[in-house]
Amino acid sequence: MPTVKTIKDVDEDAWHEFKSIAARNKMNMGKLFKKMVEDYKDKSKGVWDEILRGPKILSDEEADGMLETVRNLRKEYGFRKIK
Repeated sequence: MPTVKTIKDVDEDAWHEFKSIAARNKMNMGKLFKKMVEDYKDKSKGVWDEILRGPKILSDEEADGMLETVRNLRKEYGFRKIK
């Protein structure tokens, strides 16, 4: 048996657009919402995979030099130490 859920703060234009997208794709709004959530999860995971596992922007030497510069600046201005 289907249940009714409420989404707060959805303006009328967005609601009508959502309904029309569901109608154009010949699916009910619940299925469309589920698909949108799954697509969002896949895309957000892909972004973080690219950031965390992608090519390095800095070489190891450049990263060590930058870390040393940050340590010196933090020490100079009295911030807590970086481990």
